[in-house]
Amino acid sequence: MADPPQRPTRPLPPKASSPPPSLPMRAPPLGRPDGGDLDDGPFAERSTRKNIGTVPLRPLVDIAQPRLTLTVERENGQAVSRTVTHEGDVCRIGTHPSNDLVLEDPSVSRFHCRLALDAHGWRVEDAGSTNGVFMHDLRILGAVLPPEALLLVGQSAVRVHASAIERALVPSVPGFGALLGTGRPMQRLFAVLEKVASSDINCFIQGESGTGKELVATEIVQRGQRAEKPFVVVDCGAISPNLVESELFGHVRGAFTGADRDRVGAFEAADGGTVFLDEVGELPLEVQPKLLRALEQGEIRRVGETKPRKVDVRVISATHRDLDREVNRGTFRGDLYFRIAVITVRVPPLRERPEDVPHLIRHFLEGLGAEGDQHLFSADVIAELARHAWPGNVRELRNYVERSVVLKTARMSITPPPPSVLAGARAADVDVRVPFKVAKDALIEGFERAYLRAVVAECGGNLTKAARMAGIDRMYLHRLVQKYATRDQLSSGSDPSSAQQRKPVE
Repeated sequence: MADPPQRPTRPLPPKASSPPPSLPMRAPPLGRPDGGDLDDGPFAERSTRKNIGTVPLRPLVDIAQPRLTLTVERENGQAVSRTVTHEGDVCRIGTHPSNDLVLEDPSVSRFHCRLALDAHGWRVEDAGSTNGVFMHDLRILGAVLPPEALLLVGQSAVRVHASAIERALVPSVPGFGALLGTGRPMQRLFAVLEKVASSDINCFIQGESGTGKELVATEIVQRGQRAEKPFVVVDCGAISPNLVESELFGHVRGAFTGADRDRVGAFEAADGGTVFLDEVGELPLEVQPKLLRALEQGEIRRVGETKPRKVDVRVISATHRDLDREVNRGTFRGDLYFRIAVITVRVPPLRERPEDVPHLIRHFLEGLGAEGDQHLFSADVIAELARHAWPGNVRELRNYVERSVVLKTARMSITPPPPSVLAGARAADVDVRVPFKVAKDALIEGFERAYLRAVVAECGGNLTKAARMAGIDRMYLHRLVQKYATRDQLSSGSDPSSAQQRKPVE
């Protein structure tokens, strides 16, 4: 096993001679927050020394938190009456003690389902449970809830009453440092981030690829108690599985073949500061107990060493994966999830905030020094862009703007699904008993799978070239390939929803 090369520490930028007049409202290109190359390695120290101390954060306009009232009417087949009130954007239901509503029912999974607030209201989402979630005698994967709904979860029945959400917790400014957004989804995010930044507890950032999770983590750190301390980024998805433990905790000379010198791991390098575990969902299962030990006891052990070392770090983690599902599948430890997700921050995808598209386009043009190309983006073009789903999110939009500036045209070059794909959605093939969102997601999945096969075949299997042709980020394309390859391998042709008898969860 080769010893990974030591990565030099980046020099700290000089402090500004005078404080800036206001909070910065422009973000660097998404990717590494310091503008460095994305190929700098699995982890590198980031400077967060930023002279923002004299810039007062505007107070929150604390109008109201979204609220749910959940009444358990039946638990494990027995009639009960238990009411729980939940405040926040996400409410989890299951048997694990970290859930917001804990059910004592052997037919309920550890993380069975969740209720999440998005732009359309409260949604119920199955988290990959064994026995599913039923509403109106139909098994659902995801659906927007009416103001009052009865959910069947295993052998339990939960009545959900959602309060009105016209009023929300919003900040007095439509931005959070380098993060941009004027619509309700981002304002809600900024409000949460202001509170998270003032604390020192572990934080978990949930969001799709391209939403700017590392940028969110950077802004949290810059406004926190550890802003002047080391900030170390670990890309768990970019590390070879047999080197993950060494990258996190270091190793001593002779620990394995090729380890010709001692190496400091990310946790030691960040002692006193913050470790950002990007794509923590990719962490191998065998390493997870050691990360849990570091979080619970504040100590690590280098590979090949018996003596523990004390470390003091704040851990911020992020992933595009659904960790509730991963816990149910047994690929991610529930106790570790509980430790890293003391606070969960959800970064909304771009499709949930189309009102921000014009502002982001203007910002990207300014960053490119191409303000003179604003005429390329007429009102009609912007309206068309705002309607697009943007699976690559803000990163994809940025790439599109850059390409438009080079080609001197902003006409939408992202083509709709070809007729051959849409032909599979004939009225006779549509099951109207399936919720609209679930049916739409199935159609989108079919298009993604077909498009992926075509573009990869066209480029002879070269994913970098395929991503360039598709106009999306290479890592996003790689994850799509992994996603559908895995699904194809696991597909057995059976329909879990066909089983009428709820089976105990192992």
